[in-house]
Amino acid sequence: MFPTLNLSESDTNLTSTDTQILLERHRPIKIGIISVLGAMITLGNIAVILVISSSVSGWSRNSRYFLLSLTGADSAFGLIITPLNLCVSLAKDYSEGPDTLCHIVAFFNATIYSTCMYTLATISLERYIAVFYPLKYSSLMTRRRTLLLIAFAWCFPPFLLVPISFPNGIIEVHFSTASLVCNPSYFTNVVYTLTLTCLIFFPCSIIMTCANLRLWFAAKRQRLKMRTQHLGRHNRPDVASRVLVPVMTVYYTCWTPCMAAIIYNAISGNRVPEWMEFVVVWLPTSNGFLNCIFYFWINRSFRRKFCLLFQRLCITVCPDLAKALGCTASSQTGSMGQ
Repeated sequence: MFPTLNLSESDTNLTSTDTQILLERHRPIKIGIISVLGAMITLGNIAVILVISSSVSGWSRNSRYFLLSLTGADSAFGLIITPLNLCVSLAKDYSEGPDTLCHIVAFFNATIYSTCMYTLATISLERYIAVFYPLKYSSLMTRRRTLLLIAFAWCFPPFLLVPISFPNGIIEVHFSTASLVCNPSYFTNVVYTLTLTCLIFFPCSIIMTCANLRLWFAAKRQRLKMRTQHLGRHNRPDVASRVLVPVMTVYYTCWTPCMAAIIYNAISGNRVPEWMEFVVVWLPTSNGFLNCIFYFWINRSFRRKFCLLFQRLCITVCPDLAKALGCTASSQTGSMGQ
């Protein structure tokens, strides 16, 4: 949802002048990290969009809709969140207080992060239905219901978070010199903060955890059954553990520190150390790049389709490079035939 923390007004170990000097010294390093992260997210998701905009073997139409929605949310990390916050961090003076622009940027930050979490939850729900109710899948996951779920994931977060966009509203917003982000000061409205976590983070986490745990246990039982029946000479690869475990590990690694810090800050009003704040604020953004790996690149059909598109691009744009890499029109035809 909303990687948002606030700095306390004083520091027990450093004077305000020393603190400002230290923050200014770290500022170029942080801007560089944010820029690299934004570039990785953008390039990774552009590659994903190029592939899943056309058909990929093994992926249903509904799956492609959900994955396109996830890619859109992840792309917004690099195309909206990163540029907006970089512009504010470069233009904002440390002595300036909150303003209308900061409220708008904070609203976009929170909305895109929340949309990403809802989209991840809907993908887990769709996979659960596909595995446990395969005969009823077509009637349960119609095209209309799929689009309604995607619309909910994109429209409900702005509805919940619109108070952040109003200056002098129910919650204050400030520019964080530690994370270089416009942050809602959640300690100024604890009830609103806890309500958001109960409506966004916890429901999405419960859906993802329950759905993926049941999928993992079902895959494990099936694997053990096939092993006891000696249906194959070689052990089949543990695809469930290779996919589901990294997906859940990355999700909780990226989101839990941020959410824990938000709740701690909202309840106590205390800050976390500078670099810890920077990491927990921007760690969820890295989920936008890691999703490219664990939802797409780990899939063999996706990699095959990407290689085919890359070959076509090389042959069209730079035939000499394509020839050096061994990309030929005949290899494309063979790949398409497969």
